[in-house]
Order: sequence, then structure tokens, then C-alpha cells
Amino acid sequence: MKETAVEEPKTGAPKGKAPKGGGGDVALPQLGFLGMVRWAWRQLTSMRTALFLLLMLAVAAVPGSLFPQRPSAPAEVTQYLKDNPTSGPIMDWFKLFDVYSSPWFAAIYLLLFTSLVGCVLPRAKIHWKAMRSAPPRTPKRLSRLAEYGTVEIPAGSGIDAETAVKDAAAILKSRRYRVDIRDLDTDRPSVGAEIGFLKEVGNLVFHTAMIGVLAAVAFSGLFGYSGQRVLVEGETFVNTLSSYDTFTPGTNFADEKLSPYSLQLDRLVVKYDRSTEAHYGQPLDFNATLTVKDGPDAESETKTLKVNEPVAVGGTNVYLVGNGYAPIVTVKDGEGNIAFQGPVITIPTDGAYTSLMVIKVPDAKPKQLGFVGFFLPTALYDDKGVAFGSDPDPFNPQLNLNAYTGDLGLDSGVPRNVYTLDTSKMTEINSRNVDAGGIVLAPGKSYTLPDGNGSISFDGIKRFAALDIRHDPGQVYVLVFAVLALAGLIASLFLNRRRVWIRTGNHPDGRTMVEFGLLARGEDHRLAGEYAAINKALHEKWLVPMEAAGQNGEQGTTNDDSAQSATAASKDQ
Repeated sequence: MKETAVEEPKTGAPKGKAPKGGGGDVALPQLGFLGMVRWAWRQLTSMRTALFLLLMLAVAAVPGSLFPQRPSAPAEVTQYLKDNPTSGPIMDWFKLFDVYSSPWFAAIYLLLFTSLVGCVLPRAKIHWKAMRSAPPRTPKRLSRLAEYGTVEIPAGSGIDAETAVKDAAAILKSRRYRVDIRDLDTDRPSVGAEIGFLKEVGNLVFHTAMIGVLAAVAFSGLFGYSGQRVLVEGETFVNTLSSYDTFTPGTNFADEKLSPYSLQLDRLVVKYDRSTEAHYGQPLDFNATLTVKDGPDAESETKTLKVNEPVAVGGTNVYLVGNGYAPIVTVKDGEGNIAFQGPVITIPTDGAYTSLMVIKVPDAKPKQLGFVGFFLPTALYDDKGVAFGSDPDPFNPQLNLNAYTGDLGLDSGVPRNVYTLDTSKMTEINSRNVDAGGIVLAPGKSYTLPDGNGSISFDGIKRFAALDIRHDPGQVYVLVFAVLALAGLIASLFLNRRRVWIRTGNHPDGRTMVEFGLLARGEDHRLAGEYAAINKALHEKWLVPMEAAGQNGEQGTTNDDSAQSATAASKDQ
């Protein structure tokens, strides 16, 4: 069947407008650049977008806990790239080893900050106007509200409609309502009242505090720093960049921001449980005694450092994050010269402080020396003659070492981990695998290495403390804003926004009729209790027995469908 084209009638209507009477296509106006900007801003500052960005920020932080991060563990990142030559560079290109300083993480952070600011400011302006405006006008049919009741003031009581509405307003004021008396010049005066503005204030405080937390964290990231240092008993730490074992600066960090103070570890005492069999040998307390000098001209002070009880000095907090043993060792080379002497940091591996130990002696002649093994605070032997640690206290300390000679690999310019020994270019001279056997030393004992390579002696034991030093200028602000956020959240959850209207009128037989209704903004399980309290206060004010409360009685009338009541009341307003 052949189709016939039908020409649209000419209406003469201007382009872009629909002709009167309907029909025809409507040409929508162009949004334009400014319209696009306004639309994008409204989308960004919506609460839904803020919640989505908050979720994105949490998800974006996950790689920071799954993969080693270059600022805190550069050696682990290097090893990861070496072990994963294909995926490692790709991950590095996406900044998965520098998550918290990556452009995409910063973009989410800034968008969330902007979204919260753009969301809170308009809401605060609207809420400020609502707090200063009068309560909504009295609905025509109060009986359609969620809670409704009536009071009949008997004839001859001397209380007319105007007096009754003023009494009701006084009662509502005593219950901290914001009231507005209206229509006093009519025969049906009324009062409108509101309460619960602090609920929205709490909500705004919560979101503002979240902005404060983000700003404080960003402030710390810009101007703060953190570093780690291991101190052996008797050693001194001076707060200079070269004194740190590891150092993580903030984005805007400068060397001159380091306060010139010093710390000396005088003694580290660890107390263990010796009174119960079930927890025998478990640590009870870690106590480090420090000599602190806050500046070149300051006097020395003695302070105690404990776990979770940092020492504050020079604008930093010093935390005790680890401890262990540092056996004192002397190594002489094949020419009889002292090539190494001093305490050696060990790494505890279990509750008995069985500790890994590595000694590198690059100055030994004619060949460099290396030792690897473990330190036992209390050594015991099993039925096969193998030593093991049985207690964390040094009741029977012992060194068990393997010795190597050759090239330590320190002259190649490649960074090496001080707690590992590369034996690929070295010859094993002491271990269970060779005739000379391993090295076993007790305090005060020495051992002569085979083939004229020198000797090693175990001179004593010291303890060490692992310190974490942090300068966090936004820490106090984070605490303040976090407390404010908690307070605002509690207020927004437990306070309720309510409205009350009371209308009075004079009956022809001399009675004064009073009706009142309550409406909550949102779900309020305590609205019925508030109704009962107001109902009781009105009856006591006018000395009206509760039994004479009118048709609704003491409990009043509660609609089954609160949502329908609220909608109807809103239409009446």
C-alpha cells in the first residue's frame, strides 16, 4: 500500500515554541556552556555524589594496603618490581605503589572536598532562613495529623479562646518550642510551634566536621613528616635528616622544619609474666627511659616512653613500636685488626625472641667477612642437639652463626638491606655443611675463624628500641573535628523535628473548645509520648480532668497511615 505524505499545518508559531492548542514538535532550547556548568555543579554538590565519592575514596585506598608503598617501604617496592617484570611496571605507571600521592587519588579527594562544601553551604543557608522564619500556618483540619486531640474547657471557667491560645503558647515555650500566635482578631485564634532545629544543625555540623577532617588530614600530608630510628641503649638520636633510618616527608617539607632536639636511650626494661603458668613468659610492660634535650640550650630531662604513651618533644610525638636484643660483637680480620666492634641489631621472630642476626664486615682484610645466624636469649637443646629459644629473658644467651668470606657486594653502588646477606659471591667457611662446623658463642667467648680469616667474640648484650617519630600538625584538628562529627551525628540521629498546632474557639454554650495536632518530619517513634505530655500539660493548666478530655480521651487519636496524614497537612498549609 502506498503511503501518502501529509504536510504539517502552518501555525505561524515562533520557532522553539509549541503552537497553541497542542500538536507538533517542540524545539528545546540549547543548554549552553553556562547551563552545562550549572548542571555539572548541581550534580557534583548533590548528597548522592558526595556519598559515591566517599565510597570511591575508600575503594581507592585499598591498593595502598595490598601493595607495598614506595614512601614507607622502597626496598619492598624494588623487590616487587624485580619479581614481577611484566605486571610491576604497569602497576607502577598507575601509581599503585604511590597510591596516596597519585593524581587519581588526589582527584577523588579534592572532588569529595568540593562536593561536601558545595552541599553543606546551600543547606546551611536554607536552614538559617528556616530557623528565622515563622512556623507554618495552621492547617484547616488538624484531625488529619498524625497525633490529634481535643480539650473542652467548661463554661464559667473564665477562660476564653484568646486566653486559652496564650496559655497553650506558654506551655509550648516551656517545652522549648518556637511559637507563633496568629489570628487573635478572629474567633478561631491558633498557635503554631516548631522544635528540633538542632537535628538539621547536627547534620550540618557532621558534614562540616567531615570537611574539617579532610582539610586537617591534607594539612598534615602537606606539612607533616614521619621517620623511624632504632636506638640501642646508650645511643643518642639527634633530630636531623641524616639520623633517621627511614624518613617520609610531607609534600611541602623543608629541612629547616626539623626541631633541633636530641634523645638518648638510657635503658629499656621489659617485664614478663612469671606468676601464671598459662601466660608464663608473655610481656607485660615495655618501659624506655629517655634523656631528652629540647634544643641546644635547653636542659636535659628524663622521660619515660611506653607503648601507646608517646613522648612529645620538639613538635613531634615519639612512639615505642618495637624492641629487641643487640648483642655486642667484636670481629678481627686476618691481619689482627679490629674490623668491626659494637652492638648488632637483631630481628625477633617469635615470642621467645629468637632473633635473626646479620653482621657485615666490609673493612676486613685480606677478604671481606659476613656472618648470618640467630641469637637465643635462653638457649636449650632438643634431643637431636639443635639449639632453640625457650624464654625471652637472657637466662642463657647464645649466638649461632655461619661465616662467609668474599665479596659482600657493597661496592657496586646498589642499595643493600642491612638485615640480609648476599652470599652469591662469598665462600662459606663456617656452618654445618663444612668441616669447621657452625659458630656457637656464649657471652665472653670468642672463636677463631679457619684459614687465618680472623676471629669473632661475643662481648655482651644490650637492648634496642624501635622508635617512630611523627610530626603531625593536623592531629589536634582531626581530633576536634572528629568529636564534632560524632556530636553532630548523635544529634541528627536522636533529635526529632516536630510541629505542633493548637486552635481554640468559643462555643455558643460558653465552653471553650481546644484542638491540637502534632506532626513529625520523618519517622518519630516518640511523637505519641510528646502528644501525651502536651495533652497532660493542657489539662493541668486549665484544671480539666483527663476524663473530660473530649471524644479522643487521654490517648488521643493516632492515624494508621502517618504518611497520608503528613501529605494532607502539607496540602492544608
